Parts: sequence; C-alpha cells; structure tokens
Amino acid sequence: MRAVVQTVSRASVTVDGEVTGEIKDGLLVLLGVTHDDTVSTAETMARKVFELRILDGELSASDVGAPVLVVSQFTLYGDARKGRRPTWQAAAPAEIAEPLVTTFAEALRARGATVETGRFRAHMLVESVNVGPRTVLLDL
Repeated sequence: MRAVVQTVSRASVTVDGEVTGEIKDGLLVLLGVTHDDTVSTAETMARKVFELRILDGELSASDVGAPVLVVSQFTLYGDARKGRRPTWQAAAPAEIAEPLVTTFAEALRARGATVETGRFRAHMLVESVNVGPRTVLLDL
C-alpha cells in the first residue's frame, strides 16, 4: 500500500458536479493498493497516517482531531521506467483495491478521525490547497 499524505487548508473531491468529500485544515491522502495488500496492511497504514507528525508543531491528526480526505489513486503504482507510457501492473485490480480503501477509511474512523472520501472508479476532480507545503510518501 502506498499513500501520499499532504497537509491542506482545504481539499475536496467532486464527481459529476457533486462534492463527495470536503475538509478544512487536515490531511489529503491519495491511496494506492497493490496485489499483496491485506486488511492488516490497510489498518496499519491508517494508524501510520493518523499518527504521522506532519502538522504544525510536529503534531498528528490524532493529536488535534484533524479531518482526513481519502482518495483512491491506482496511478500511484504506475511504472514509467521503460518508455513514455506507464504500466499499471503493480496496482491491484478494483475487486481487491476497493474493499481495502474502504477498510483504510473505516480504520481511520475507528481511531476517531473524521473521514471524507472520493468515489471509487469515478472520474474525480480533486482540489487542494497545500499547507507548508508538506507532502510525505508512505509505503507498506
């Protein structure tokens, strides 16, 4: 599992003109799933993200109750080392990825996070205003 975690003053996801998720002063998480990820991987990643000391004063979302916007992003596993056209072979198929993205969001909620999400398999417009900017790549 791979996550790009960004601190944001605001972020939103829009699908077909409808805002499906929106936060202020929190974390935007772009989440990619690979073939060997499991429920345990999703739960561990949720803990790492929620406890990541990336906010002002080296605080975490768990410390300050910052909301989290989760956006599924299979392209995080794109590989363009050969040629100009990325391959997506390392990305898990939707049948594996979708339940694990849901598990990730549920694990955040179980820890007390306010979680908003995008919509799986949809063409999403993701808007964000980064703070810092601070961006961290997490791999499990």
